[in-house]
Amino acid sequence: MGLGSFIIASATVLQSLLLLMYYLSNNAFPQPLSEEDEAFYLKGVQQGDMKARNILIEHNLRLVAHISKKFDSLADDKDDIISIGTIGLIKAINTFNMNKGTKLATYAARCIENEILMHLRATKKNKGEVSLYDPIGIDKEGNELFSLCYLC
Repeated sequence: MGLGSFIIASATVLQSLLLLMYYLSNNAFPQPLSEEDEAFYLKGVQQGDMKARNILIEHNLRLVAHISKKFDSLADDKDDIISIGTIGLIKAINTFNMNKGTKLATYAARCIENEILMHLRATKKNKGEVSLYDPIGIDKEGNELFSLCYLC
């Protein structure tokens, strides 16, 4: 993937996340698309239409919010889980194959959930780790105290 593709992909993810945050703060999601509209936009995505892709992402954000509710008790930050789920939705839309006979929502739900689970597993591994460069406390004067091990 070239630098230009990376920048476009990053901008799309950022735009989708900002849109999601707007919808969450206003408690209003766009209604799901009809089967005909969904099929129309999916054909557009297969032809490389970024506008069709963004429309599919916007109209399936409700699914991300619904699936992320399952993980409210497991995660520290709900916004992080929704962001990770949105990345799963974007991956689902990019890889969905209409010819397999499944619905987009069914496929996307699995992708969203898998993306969140991968994130939770990755963060679970790192929970017990402590960096030697992190402060271990504060002295009476408010200065941070560091471990001397990093000098070795």
